Amino acid sequence: MNAGFRPNRRDTMKSLTALGASTALGGWGMMARAQTPLTVGVIYVGPRDDYGYNQAQAQAAAELRKLPGIKVVEEENVPETAAVQKTMTGMIAQDGAKLLFPTSFGYFDPHILALAAKYPDVRFAHCGGMWTEGKHPKSVGSFFGYIDECQYLNGIVAGHMTKSNKIAFVAAKPIPQVLRNINAFLMGARSVKPGVTCSVIFTGDWSMAVKEAEATNSLADQGCDVFTMHVDGPKVIVETAAKRGKMVCGYHASQAKLAPQAYLTGAEWNWLTAYKTIIEAAQTGKPHPNFLRGGLKEGFVKMSAYGPAVSEAAKKNADEVKARMIAGSFDIFKGPLKDNKGNTVIAAGKTLKQTDLELEKMNYLVEGVIGSI
Repeated sequence: MNAGFRPNRRDTMKSLTALGASTALGGWGMMARAQTPLTVGVIYVGPRDDYGYNQAQAQAAAELRKLPGIKVVEEENVPETAAVQKTMTGMIAQDGAKLLFPTSFGYFDPHILALAAKYPDVRFAHCGGMWTEGKHPKSVGSFFGYIDECQYLNGIVAGHMTKSNKIAFVAAKPIPQVLRNINAFLMGARSVKPGVTCSVIFTGDWSMAVKEAEATNSLADQGCDVFTMHVDGPKVIVETAAKRGKMVCGYHASQAKLAPQAYLTGAEWNWLTAYKTIIEAAQTGKPHPNFLRGGLKEGFVKMSAYGPAVSEAAKKNADEVKARMIAGSFDIFKGPLKDNKGNTVIAAGKTLKQTDLELEKMNYLVEGVIGSI
């Protein structure tokens, strides 16, 4: 158990929820920064050892502990309800946290926004949300990575390795970030074999082990032979697919240990890059980064090492495209592009760069994806 981790924080801090902005928590003065370490709170919706989303965030938090002038407090298994407001209140009022990383998508609205109004001197850095100029407080920010770049590379490897030309995606919820990953995965595979299809099943929540296993088995029964996912903890999907003799591309963190022979490669986060940028701003009194994004080039995301089953042709193809992505000479989403209902979603001649906010509002599945939102 990490120092500062208090499993009963939500219970013990109920009386603090009425505290408001009148609480004297100090400012960002140079003298205070020189004398007092910056206390950073990190909040996870699930366990920190989930082989997935929460583990990737926790790995970054563990690295923060090694930095000078930083104190880290953490809490795991905090649901996307008012419970997270109690956790954040506890970290602020009890631990003196001046910067919070509430990492789950559902924490943003209304929970972070409610706390930001009460504690204007505290900085809130949310993972994945859409901070909007003029709508959201300057003390709130959003960070995320262009991990669809890695899912496109997963797709290239899947395209080389599939024998059935049917690949699979087990997803939680049809939010833009998830749809972007599904589409990129299929488009990567189709760059190798244009006839490949990707079947997708949405489980309905970020962590539902039984439904994840059911979805994986159902997709295996349909003949899919390469799997990837966008759920918080990919462990069940990876292990179930491997037991069915299928291949897997991982997500969030490396799951290679769970299925060494079945694991092809994976799309991983490197959250330390974003964390350090946000912390440096807090320590030096710079404006809070309100909208922070980056991909392979910026070191926000990375690929898992290739597994033993991956062909040399697959490695060569994926590595070449990865190099172009880093060089800025490769774009995933460009027209003409149709959705799986036959509608044109990106017109011919139009290219959407990774920084284009239109991609953060994606509400379609591309042609070749079997499934519906």
